[in-house]
Amino acid sequence: MGADMDLCNSVQTRKNVQNYLFKGEKFLNLGNPGFLLFYSIFLTMLFTFYMLHFSISPIVNFTTNNKEDDAARPSNSLHMIQPQLLIDNNTSHCDLFNGSWVRNQQKSCLYYTNFSCPTIPYSKNCLLNGRPDEEFMHWRWKPDQCTLPRFSAKTFLTFLKGKTMAFIGDSLARNHMESLLCLLSSEETPMDVYKDAEDKFRRWIFPRHNFTLMVLRTEFLVFATERVINGSFTGGFDLHLDKLNGNWTQHLPNIDYAIFSDGHWFLRPNYLYENGNLIGCVYCGEAGVQDFGPGYAIRRAFQAAFKYINECIVVLLRTFSAGQFENAAWNKGGFCNRTRPFAKEEVKIGDQDWEFRNIQSEEVERARKDGDKIGNNFEIMDVTRAMLMRADGHPGAYWGNKWMKGYSDCIHWCLPGPIDTWNEFLLEIIRRKLNFQIN
Repeated sequence: MGADMDLCNSVQTRKNVQNYLFKGEKFLNLGNPGFLLFYSIFLTMLFTFYMLHFSISPIVNFTTNNKEDDAARPSNSLHMIQPQLLIDNNTSHCDLFNGSWVRNQQKSCLYYTNFSCPTIPYSKNCLLNGRPDEEFMHWRWKPDQCTLPRFSAKTFLTFLKGKTMAFIGDSLARNHMESLLCLLSSEETPMDVYKDAEDKFRRWIFPRHNFTLMVLRTEFLVFATERVINGSFTGGFDLHLDKLNGNWTQHLPNIDYAIFSDGHWFLRPNYLYENGNLIGCVYCGEAGVQDFGPGYAIRRAFQAAFKYINECIVVLLRTFSAGQFENAAWNKGGFCNRTRPFAKEEVKIGDQDWEFRNIQSEEVERARKDGDKIGNNFEIMDVTRAMLMRADGHPGAYWGNKWMKGYSDCIHWCLPGPIDTWNEFLLEIIRRKLNFQIN
């Protein structure tokens, strides 16, 4: 702003001088040699000052933080972004994940709208599908000890220029990636360059930044086949806990940042195998087969995935984001029709959802210790507590599904919505990681 004002003031000053000289021509004898010499010297000095000042002083904004007006900066400004200057030393060690949701009082606090982002899937476009309230879009996460910086698409793409980022996991991993795609589209329009036959593997590129964004769908991380009885699919799976799904692992050598998340598909009647032999099950209720529970299978799957990663990449695990059906299960009339977040004290901590979160946290910490020996980087994005407070942010009945009418979606998240905060977390984690590497 200061540089812009200097420019405007200088332009106005030049206009005033020019007007003054023009008016003076009526009273001065311009044929006088002395006056012509003085006039020429004066104009030469003025022109020289102008050229020296404005030719070597471009408008430069040194971005020192991710401020509210970041999106409002003119696109023709020259932004010289230096990662070490983007660190707020007061927040670099703050716990981002312990806090509460606060109402954003600013009128234009949204990064995008359900119309401005062309890549929002129909099932996540809650307003388009008739959701009548909008307050769920206007809450920001506030850590207890600091402020979570707003997302800056320009900063994100600058940090990850020339890199490849992949979201690896179930449909919530896809939901997370869809949010990031909308956020980044405000800076550069992505190109959709690949989609497989089942739309499980997608790839976009941002040509100007040479940044690739991928989603690799894997419900269990490990190799799994759906169980078939009398020619009918049962919805339960055979999970081989010591064998990874090769569909996503084959892409690892080309990935710089991998964001893992999984969990919901383990809450089914699944059978567990090791070395090709049945060792137990989850919710199978079968005599003679030990029920290990979903937590055991989740732990083993993440252990296998993290152990396999032997390339020097940055790995983030996004912790479990619970389904929030009220009054009944999803297939028995459960719904989620709240319009405001819970306060921190209203959230119950310690049930099964928290158990899954703890298991994932423990496995990240184990992988971090092992990864330090070979140069791998493991980090955690602990969203469980924050999202337990946001039962208001799901599509609910407004997901536009024509084949399952009467069912609510209380697992995925509306776009725009609370899930955009996951990418605020993501950028701050990357920012801190870069600062650590620089210093």
